[in-house]
Amino acid sequence: MNERTRESGVRVARRFSGVERSATVALLETVQRLRREGVAVLDLSGGEPDFTTPRTVIAEAVSALESGDTHYTPSRGLPELLGAIGEKLATENGVHVDPATGIIVTPSAKQALFTALMTVLDPGDEVIVPTPAWVSYPAMAGLIGARAVSAELRAEDGFRLSRQLLEEQLTDRTRALVVNTPANPTGHVLDGEEAAEIVAFAVDHNLVLIVDEIYEKIVYDGRRHVSLASLPGAERRTLTVNGFSKAYAMTGWRLGYLAGPGPLIAQALKVQEHTVSCAASFVQRGGVAALTRGADDVAAMLKEYTVRRELTVAALNALPGVTCERPEGAFYAFADIRGTGLTSAAFAQLLLERAAVTVAPGSAFGAGGEGYVRLSFAASRDVLEGVGERLTRLAEEWPTG
Repeated sequence: MNERTRESGVRVARRFSGVERSATVALLETVQRLRREGVAVLDLSGGEPDFTTPRTVIAEAVSALESGDTHYTPSRGLPELLGAIGEKLATENGVHVDPATGIIVTPSAKQALFTALMTVLDPGDEVIVPTPAWVSYPAMAGLIGARAVSAELRAEDGFRLSRQLLEEQLTDRTRALVVNTPANPTGHVLDGEEAAEIVAFAVDHNLVLIVDEIYEKIVYDGRRHVSLASLPGAERRTLTVNGFSKAYAMTGWRLGYLAGPGPLIAQALKVQEHTVSCAASFVQRGGVAALTRGADDVAAMLKEYTVRRELTVAALNALPGVTCERPEGAFYAFADIRGTGLTSAAFAQLLLERAAVTVAPGSAFGAGGEGYVRLSFAASRDVLEGVGERLTRLAEEWPTG
């Protein structure tokens, strides 16, 4: 039993024994506490765009509220939003699903991920998770009673995913593979060769692909996002997760969706119906506006992210013992700090104590993350320039080797 259980004398479920709290959420709470104490912390540890949600989205939601659209919707989602998502998937991603049977609108992409995992995993099953990876993938699997198996990616290979690496993690309990592209925290974007290998692996071993595409619109240098569900052989075994938080700066709105083959979505709908019921009605109205009238806002944010990426990478590469490649997608710099001789946790603590800058230690992201730290450049340009100035002042005393 954990300490809290011993203190209260109340038994909790065994599933919590191997699940830690979210490291990134804990960092946010630390930042909030320090700011309350008067510390001028510059926070690059989270994953929240600083932009205001596009005005067209806000106006649509406000209009829905004022018109009394504050009631339950169908658990699948509003027909108008389901149709808009279906059209978006077909035209932008080459993924064709019936909006009436192949999509569920969820209160956040995070909920869509949990629903997907619960739909395909039984207690004792295994799901392969390429790491370094977002902290909640293995935790979600653990809450279901399944086990996340790490496929450790290598920086020397550009954090590319190969079939050989996947085969090495396969057991008779493997049921699914989670893929995140563009990837958090590494910023890697799958190319066509990787995508084909992943699909072939899933087909040959009859696995479900759970693909997190929440950063799909944030790609750089002319790269193209590839949706695995668009590849031959993948459509009947792929659950695509996406949402509005990152591309449309709608983190607080909690709106996402799960798309895939009808038989899988029919089972996933049971999770939705018996837990959250539906996403908020007026929030879904905002989602329709985002998909149908938000393209210019997305383009403007991507242009700004490109500038911020350069600011962040340059500031990191100016530090002795630190190297950082330009991320291919998402809005995180994954910096190699092994040259400092510090662990990722010690490095993050040093930045907090000496510069009042928070970053996420790479160890939080699983195997392959140690020796790196993640910095978000979704913060404002003023914040990023302030971080650069603070790091410059520290450069002469920075620990190396």
